[in-house]
Amino acid sequence: MDTEATTSAPADTPPAVSSRGFYGCAIAMIVAVVLIMLAAAGLSEFEKGLDGDGQMEQPGPDGSSSQPLGAGMTARYEDGLWVTVSAPRRVGSVYRLTVTYENDTDGELHLGRTSLDRPLVVRGGTADGDGGSDYGTSWVNSEQSEDALAPVLPEGESRVVPVLVEPSRRGAPVTVEVTPPHAGYRETSYFELSME
Repeated sequence: MDTEATTSAPADTPPAVSSRGFYGCAIAMIVAVVLIMLAAAGLSEFEKGLDGDGQMEQPGPDGSSSQPLGAGMTARYEDGLWVTVSAPRRVGSVYRLTVTYENDTDGELHLGRTSLDRPLVVRGGTADGDGGSDYGTSWVNSEQSEDALAPVLPEGESRVVPVLVEPSRRGAPVTVEVTPPHAGYRETSYFELSME
């Protein structure tokens, strides 16, 4: 009697998975994700280039005269300039506040007056101009503030500009307009403060 040993694999055994195929798919997925991220970043920069880097990117109020920023808020420009106006603090009949410029742009900034436009204006009334004649406001140290803006602001540094305001009455609204000079164009940001 011949006995033949038959060795055959069971019919239900799945085929072996190629590790080369698995790693190839994983690498392809990583490359695809990186390409998508680069495309998104490029699209964002392209969009900024279309509307200019002097535009503001604001969550909440946009800093315009119809939606002014409040005390302690920051106007964020697309090119990396940030401007913050502090809450006013009463010292006798005068209110003290500061305007802080933070330069995270790619170069130095000339914040001082470079044309007829003033880079910093403090006036009585609301940002949209309603009731402006009802509120007299004296900007006590305007020359000192302009002198603080005159030197060039280097990249990566900040500058604090002191502002002293004497409103005609307590509780009067005061508007601070910030128009940082720019080679092309930079929007004016409006801050509306209450002198309580």
